[in-house]
Amino acid sequence: MKVLIIGASRGIGLEFVRQYRQEGADVTATARDDASLERLRALGAGAFKLDVTDASSSAGLAWQIEGAAFDVVVINAGVMGPRHTGLEPPTEADFDHVMHTNVLGPMWLLPQLKDVVAPGGRLAVISSRMGSVSLRTAPNAWLYRASKAALNSVLKDTSLALQGRAICVAFHPGWVRTDMGGDGADLPVATSVKDLRSTLQRLGPADNGGFFNHDGALLSW
Repeated sequence: MKVLIIGASRGIGLEFVRQYRQEGADVTATARDDASLERLRALGAGAFKLDVTDASSSAGLAWQIEGAAFDVVVINAGVMGPRHTGLEPPTEADFDHVMHTNVLGPMWLLPQLKDVVAPGGRLAVISSRMGSVSLRTAPNAWLYRASKAALNSVLKDTSLALQGRAICVAFHPGWVRTDMGGDGADLPVATSVKDLRSTLQRLGPADNGGFFNHDGALLSW
């Protein structure tokens, strides 16, 4: 199995690499700094530098993976941004950082990825239940919520473009104990990623374009 993990410096992305390598998969992963790249290589992954907020760095993805045929592609890169509790206006800098990372980055990368997903392969973006419009019950972190709602839209369009070739889905990984989720979160990162990998494996063509919880439960947009 050939796997590509984008955004594997730490947390969920790094755990994807660790688990897939433990199963013997051929893993390629990206990170933004040299220390993270060395950590990925120590796990046996091929690794190269990629900053999804930088246009020239993102444009260089295509030649790094040219000719590959990945069975699994996961776009994990993302940021939380300000943790507003109500309708607090974000600064322009915060808006640009969150939207560039969580939305524009995937929109730069997905056109380059569509030709390297193997026929019948799976492509996933790590989104969040917080991006669901119908499921939300509080206005906290509204910039992050807006970015994940936009990412879900981007994923849906990708699923239509790749329909019949690959299965494309958005995932809520759960509330995970990572730097973003914090120490009080519900799930260990290893459990979340184990669930995500299991769900990815059992998806079928009818699931293309869906939004799923880590355990496979279908979520409403």
